[in-house]
Amino acid sequence: MSARLRLSNRQARHLWLWTNGLSDTPTGALDLEAIIWRLGFVQIDTIRNVTRAHNHILWSRNQNVREGMIWDRLARREVFEHFTHDASLIDKRVLPYWRRQFDRLGAQAGRHAWYQSGLGQAQIAEIRQRIRDEGALSTHAFDTKAESREMWARPPHKKALDQMWYAGELATCHRDNFVKFYDLGERVFPAHDPVEDAHAIDWLCSAAMDRLSFGTTGEVGRFWDAMTPREAKRWCDTADLVSVDVETADGGTIAALAHPEIEARLTALPTPTTRLRILNPFDPAIRDRARLERLFGFEYRNEMFVPKPKRRWGYYVYPLLESDRFVGRIELKADRKAGTLSVTGFWREPGVRWGPARHDKLDAELQRFARFAGLNQVLWQTSRG
Repeated sequence: MSARLRLSNRQARHLWLWTNGLSDTPTGALDLEAIIWRLGFVQIDTIRNVTRAHNHILWSRNQNVREGMIWDRLARREVFEHFTHDASLIDKRVLPYWRRQFDRLGAQAGRHAWYQSGLGQAQIAEIRQRIRDEGALSTHAFDTKAESREMWARPPHKKALDQMWYAGELATCHRDNFVKFYDLGERVFPAHDPVEDAHAIDWLCSAAMDRLSFGTTGEVGRFWDAMTPREAKRWCDTADLVSVDVETADGGTIAALAHPEIEARLTALPTPTTRLRILNPFDPAIRDRARLERLFGFEYRNEMFVPKPKRRWGYYVYPLLESDRFVGRIELKADRKAGTLSVTGFWREPGVRWGPARHDKLDAELQRFARFAGLNQVLWQTSRG
């Protein structure tokens, strides 16, 4: 590794926003494949508070994105769906190196008592044969019912589908109104030469560092969540990386590692756009809450599954990014029948002055976000503070 380099907090914030495709104004010609490749993967989520997470994440990079556009890419095999930190759409170029994740997650699912009992194996054999004979099927094609809503009590067919999907034996071939359709993995995933596990780890870690620009060994390993901490550390210890000290938002420093071309990246680093942005709670720029707070001094958590009396802010709260700092957060709710986007909560970040110009920026972004979701009116149902 080369000599240590110091990154100021401003440099670190600018670098992180640029790495995540948030430096430029989100306009211009749309290259969806380039956005997904740059991010590595896009998390998908069932909640449609205004628009689903994957739509919003992509729209934040280019506002020519339209809702549901990503599913055409899945059907054309330009992306595949699998599990990183959560269900995600992953660029097809990652697939040759993803076998280890199929093996890891398939083995974890296969250790469940349900599978070990033999019931799981029988269900898997039955489902595999049905899909082979009938073609792609959704979970609705199977009629078994769960006795309760608890995760452990999922119906047997759902457990079998999950086991096969994690293992790559089944693949998501398309979605219809967000319903997942499964086909045999061999019919969906293109054939490729086997990749040795050591090469897969090297590729995944290198790709993670490219999309982090700088980070700790833990952050490298957690990027794809496709390896153990020991495997990530071993790679970091032997890779050609640059040692850096990163200034944090509170004036401290943390030791980290950086991409081999870190100095060139810093030289070419643009100043982030001054446009105010509404980010999704699942956006990759804020997914790692500890990193977010270290770099920006912005404390954030998802509270969808927090009981209402224990919430600090609200159910589905969006961070507000302006240039290189977070200036507040906002809670929004869409009523598609009425064509309205309602502001149900608004919180200024401490120390940030909200004058008329900043409010105008927020109003402009709310109008853009409403149009994206097919809504024609923004209603404030809470105080602007």
